[in-house]
Amino acid sequence: MDGERIFFITTITAQRQPIFRCEATANLLLEMLAHYRDQGKYLLHEFVIMPDHVHLLIMPSPEISLERAVQFIKGGFSFHLKWRGPVWQPGFTNHRVHDLDDYEPVRARMVERAEDYRYSSAGGLLPMDPVPQGLKPCSIEDALTRP
Repeated sequence: MDGERIFFITTITAQRQPIFRCEATANLLLEMLAHYRDQGKYLLHEFVIMPDHVHLLIMPSPEISLERAVQFIKGGFSFHLKWRGPVWQPGFTNHRVHDLDDYEPVRARMVERAEDYRYSSAGGLLPMDPVPQGLKPCSIEDALTRP
Protein backbone atom coordinates (compact mmCIF):
# COMPACT_ATOMS: atom_id res chain seq x y z
CA MET A 1 0.00 0.00 0.00
CA ASP A 2 1.41 3.39 -0.95
CA GLY A 3 0.26 5.02 2.31
CA GLU A 4 2.60 2.88 4.42
CA ARG A 5 5.61 5.18 3.89
CA ILE A 6 3.99 8.55 4.51
CA PHE A 7 5.42 10.35 7.51
CA PHE A 8 4.50 13.43 9.49
CA ILE A 9 7.88 15.04 10.26
CA THR A 10 8.73 17.81 12.69
CA THR A 11 12.19 19.31 12.77
CA ILE A 12 13.27 22.23 14.95
CA THR A 13 15.88 24.92 14.46
CA ALA A 14 18.94 25.07 16.71
CA GLN A 15 18.05 26.68 20.04
CA ARG A 16 14.59 27.31 18.56
CA GLN A 17 15.89 30.37 16.76
CA PRO A 18 13.00 31.89 14.72
CA ILE A 19 15.02 31.93 11.49
CA PHE A 20 11.96 31.43 9.29
CA ARG A 21 10.54 34.83 10.25
CA CYS A 22 12.96 36.11 7.64
CA GLU A 23 11.31 35.86 4.22
CA ALA A 24 14.56 35.03 2.43
CA THR A 25 15.27 32.14 4.81
CA ALA A 26 11.74 30.73 4.49
CA ASN A 27 11.96 31.03 0.71
CA LEU A 28 15.28 29.17 0.70
CA LEU A 29 13.66 26.29 2.57
CA LEU A 30 10.80 26.30 0.03
CA GLU A 31 13.39 26.07 -2.74
CA MET A 32 15.07 23.11 -1.04
CA LEU A 33 11.75 21.31 -0.51
CA ALA A 34 10.92 21.73 -4.20
CA HIS A 35 14.44 20.87 -5.37
CA TYR A 36 14.67 17.49 -3.65
CA ARG A 37 11.06 16.65 -4.49
CA ASP A 38 11.79 17.42 -8.15
CA GLN A 39 14.86 15.16 -7.94
CA GLY A 40 12.57 12.30 -6.86
CA LYS A 41 13.96 11.97 -3.33
CA TYR A 42 10.43 12.06 -1.86
CA LEU A 43 6.85 13.03 -2.53
CA LEU A 44 5.83 16.20 -0.75
CA HIS A 45 2.18 16.10 0.28
CA GLU A 46 1.88 18.99 2.75
CA PHE A 47 4.09 21.36 4.72
CA VAL A 48 4.03 24.29 7.07
CA ILE A 49 7.05 26.42 7.96
CA MET A 50 6.72 27.97 11.40
CA PRO A 51 9.19 30.57 12.77
CA ASP A 52 11.37 27.95 14.55
CA HIS A 53 10.30 24.59 13.18
CA VAL A 54 8.90 22.80 10.15
CA HIS A 55 6.16 20.20 9.71
CA LEU A 56 6.20 18.01 6.60
CA LEU A 57 4.10 15.19 5.20
CA ILE A 58 6.44 13.27 2.94
CA MET A 59 6.81 9.85 1.39
CA PRO A 60 10.46 8.95 0.72
CA SER A 61 11.13 7.31 -2.62
CA PRO A 62 11.36 3.51 -2.30
CA GLU A 63 15.17 3.45 -2.40
CA ILE A 64 15.66 6.23 0.16
CA SER A 65 15.23 5.94 3.92
CA LEU A 66 13.20 8.49 5.84
CA GLU A 67 16.38 9.61 7.60
CA ARG A 68 18.12 10.20 4.27
CA ALA A 69 15.17 12.17 2.86
CA VAL A 70 15.19 14.48 5.90
CA GLN A 71 18.97 14.76 5.65
CA PHE A 72 18.63 16.04 2.08
CA ILE A 73 16.24 18.77 3.25
CA LYS A 74 18.10 19.83 6.39
CA GLY A 75 21.59 19.41 4.95
CA GLY A 76 20.80 21.07 1.63
CA PHE A 77 19.15 23.99 3.38
CA SER A 78 22.06 24.41 5.82
CA PHE A 79 24.62 24.26 3.01
CA HIS A 80 22.87 26.92 0.94
CA LEU A 81 22.16 29.12 3.96
CA LYS A 82 25.93 29.33 4.64
CA TRP A 83 25.28 29.99 8.30
CA ARG A 84 28.11 29.66 10.79
CA GLY A 85 27.13 27.28 13.52
CA PRO A 86 24.29 24.80 13.83
CA VAL A 87 21.04 25.50 11.96
CA TRP A 88 18.95 22.56 13.18
CA GLN A 89 18.58 20.57 16.36
CA PRO A 90 19.90 17.05 15.85
CA GLY A 91 17.36 14.54 14.60
CA PHE A 92 13.64 14.99 14.04
CA THR A 93 10.38 13.52 15.23
CA ASN A 94 8.09 11.50 13.02
CA HIS A 95 5.13 9.23 12.93
CA ARG A 96 3.56 7.24 10.16
CA VAL A 97 0.38 8.67 8.72
CA HIS A 98 -2.27 5.97 9.00
CA ASP A 99 -5.45 7.81 8.05
CA LEU A 100 -6.79 11.14 6.89
CA ASP A 101 -6.91 12.46 10.48
CA ASP A 102 -3.09 12.42 10.52
CA TYR A 103 -2.95 14.22 7.21
CA GLU A 104 -3.17 17.91 8.20
CA PRO A 105 -0.03 19.69 9.42
CA VAL A 106 -1.56 23.12 10.08
CA ARG A 107 -2.73 22.76 13.67
CA ALA A 108 -1.36 25.73 15.61
CA ARG A 109 -4.37 27.85 14.60
CA MET A 110 -2.22 30.95 14.06
CA VAL A 111 -4.67 31.93 11.31
CA GLU A 112 -8.38 31.26 10.78
CA ARG A 113 -7.92 29.41 7.52
CA ALA A 114 -4.90 27.32 6.56
CA GLU A 115 -4.79 29.15 3.21
CA ASP A 116 -4.02 32.38 5.06
CA TYR A 117 -0.76 31.09 6.51
CA ARG A 118 2.01 32.37 4.26
CA TYR A 119 4.45 29.47 4.37
CA SER A 120 2.27 26.41 4.02
CA SER A 121 1.18 24.07 1.30
CA ALA A 122 -2.36 25.40 1.76
CA GLY A 123 -1.16 28.75 0.42
CA GLY A 124 -0.31 27.29 -3.00
CA LEU A 125 3.38 28.27 -2.94
CA LEU A 126 4.51 24.92 -4.33
CA PRO A 127 2.69 22.23 -6.27
CA MET A 128 1.95 19.32 -3.94
CA ASP A 129 1.87 15.63 -4.66
CA PRO A 130 -1.66 14.20 -4.42
CA VAL A 131 -3.12 12.58 -1.32
CA PRO A 132 -2.19 8.89 -1.52
CA GLN A 133 -5.08 6.56 -2.24
CA GLY A 134 -3.79 4.02 0.28
CA LEU A 135 -4.68 6.05 3.37
CA LYS A 136 -7.35 4.46 5.50
CA PRO A 137 -10.38 6.63 6.11
CA CYS A 138 -10.88 7.56 9.75
CA SER A 139 -13.45 5.62 11.70
CA ILE A 140 -16.94 7.03 12.10
CA GLU A 141 -16.46 7.21 15.88
CA ASP A 142 -13.29 9.26 15.46
CA ALA A 143 -14.94 11.59 12.98
CA LEU A 144 -17.90 12.20 15.31
CA THR A 145 -15.75 12.91 18.37
CA ARG A 146 -13.10 14.99 16.59
CA PRO A 147 -12.76 18.53 18.05
